[in-house]
Amino acid sequence: MVSRATGVTIGAILVAAALAGGYWLGARGNGAAMPAMVGGGGAAPTEASTSGEGAAEAPAGERKILYYRNPMGLPDTSPVPKQDSMGMDYIPVYEGEGPDDSGAVAVSPVRMQTLGVKTARVARTVLDAAVRSVGRVEVNERRIHDVAPRFEGWIERLHVDATGDPVRRGQALFSVYSPELVSARKELAIASALADAAAEGDPAARDGARRLAEAARERLRNWDVPGATRSKDERITFTAPASGIVLDKKAVAGMRFMPGEAIYRIADLSSVWIIADVYEQDLARIAVGQAAEVTIDAFPDRRFEARVTYLYPTLNAPTRTTPVRLELANPEGLLRPGMFAHVDIAAAGAEPRLAVPESAVIDSGERQVVLLAQGEGRFKPVEVRLGVRGSDNIEVLEGLAENDEVVVSANFLIDAESNLQAALAGFSEAEASVPVYEATGSLEDIFDDGTVMMNHDPIPALQWPAMTMEFGLESKSVLEGVTPGEPLTFRFEDRGNGAFVVTEVEKRGGQ
Repeated sequence: MVSRATGVTIGAILVAAALAGGYWLGARGNGAAMPAMVGGGGAAPTEASTSGEGAAEAPAGERKILYYRNPMGLPDTSPVPKQDSMGMDYIPVYEGEGPDDSGAVAVSPVRMQTLGVKTARVARTVLDAAVRSVGRVEVNERRIHDVAPRFEGWIERLHVDATGDPVRRGQALFSVYSPELVSARKELAIASALADAAAEGDPAARDGARRLAEAARERLRNWDVPGATRSKDERITFTAPASGIVLDKKAVAGMRFMPGEAIYRIADLSSVWIIADVYEQDLARIAVGQAAEVTIDAFPDRRFEARVTYLYPTLNAPTRTTPVRLELANPEGLLRPGMFAHVDIAAAGAEPRLAVPESAVIDSGERQVVLLAQGEGRFKPVEVRLGVRGSDNIEVLEGLAENDEVVVSANFLIDAESNLQAALAGFSEAEASVPVYEATGSLEDIFDDGTVMMNHDPIPALQWPAMTMEFGLESKSVLEGVTPGEPLTFRFEDRGNGAFVVTEVEKRGGQ
C-alpha cells in the first residue's frame, strides 16, 4: 500500500509536470523559441540572433548594446554574447560607439587613462627646421695675398723665414737685389741730374732729360717698387701687404726669382669660409642670407654663428650634392683651414607657421594622418598635408585649423581602433545590402559539402516557379532538429554569382 504522505508527494509531482507540459505546448503553439543556454564553446542562436535583429532594449539608465564584435579584429559581429574559436569573449559595442564612414572612434575616460592619451592644440610657432650638412673650413679667398716681384732678381736676406709665422701689415719679409732695378734707378738719377743742369739751357736738351726721367719713374712704378724715387740703395725690402699667417713660403736666401713668381702667400684668418655639401633635395630650402650654426669636432662645446653667402652653380653627380659657402668670423683664430665642420642651416626662417607636434602625425608612407579630438572621448582620423619639418614640430599646410586639438600620445592605438571600426562599418553596410528572400517548402536532402536540396513553392519576388533546387547553407545549426519532408518556412540570401544561402529555417503547422 502507498502511504498518505507518499500519495501527496506523487500528486504534487504530477501536477508540476502537467503545468510544465502545458507551458511548453503553449510556447510552441505561439511560435516562440526556447531561450538559449550559453555554454563554454559559444551561444546557441536565439530567435533574435537568427532573425538578424540587434540586442534587446537595455534597462533605463544603462547604455544600449548595439552588437558584439570579434575580439581579434576580424569582420565578424554578433547580436548576442558569444565566444570565438579560441574561447575569447566578443566585445560589446554600445550606442554612441558604433562605427561610421569617417572612422571616428569613442574612447571611455577609463580607457583613455589606461592608454595614456594626451592631446595638444594646433598653434602657430616658429619652427627650428634646419638643413643639416657637413663641410670643411677653408681660407677666405678674398683675404689671400701673394707677394710676387715683377722683376728678376736674387733674394739676399729673409726677415720672415718660416711657413705659419704670423705677420703684421708693413712688416719686412725679405730683401732683394736686381740688376734691372739698379739700372732703372741709375737711369732715373742721371735723367734727373741732366734735367737740373739744363734748366736754364737748351730747351730741347731740357725736354729730353725730363722725358728720360719720366720713363725711368714709369718703369719703377710698373715694377711696383716702393720708393720709386732717387735712392742710392741698390737693394729693396718687400713688406707684408696685410696682417695674417704665412701659408706658403718659397723664399730661400740667395735664391734667384723670376718676374711674377709668388714668393710668399699670406692669409688673413680673422674671417674664414665653410664649404658645406648640401643634398639636391634640400637646395630649394637654402637661400643666401640664411643664418647657420657650425660645430667643430675640436671644440664640441662651442657653437659658431655663420651665414650663407653663396650657392655654387654646379652639382657633384656622384654624391648628388652642391657646395654651399658660409662665412663666419674667427677673431680668436680657433678655426683652422681643413677642419671638419657640422653645419645646421636655419631653413624655416622667422615666420610663424601652423604646426603640430611631431608625435601627432601617423605616417604610413603614402599618407599622413592625425587624430582630431572631437570632445566627449571621440576621435576622428584626419588626413593632412605637411610642410617644413622642425626638430619637434611639423608644419601643417592642409587638413587642420588653428586651435584644433590633436592626439599626441597613444594615437597609434586609437588609430588602429578607428581603422577597425571603419572596416566593421563597411562590413555591416555590405551585409545590409545583401538581398534576403523568404520561401515555403521542405528539406529534400543534406550533402557533405555543406549544401542542401530544398523543395520550394513559387517565389514571386524572383519570378521562380515551384521547383527543387540546391542551396548553400550558412551553418549546420540552421537545420538542427529539421527532418526531410516536413513543411518549412526558410529565408535565404542572394550573395551574387548564383550563390543562394539558407540562413534561417522555421517549422510550419505548429510542429
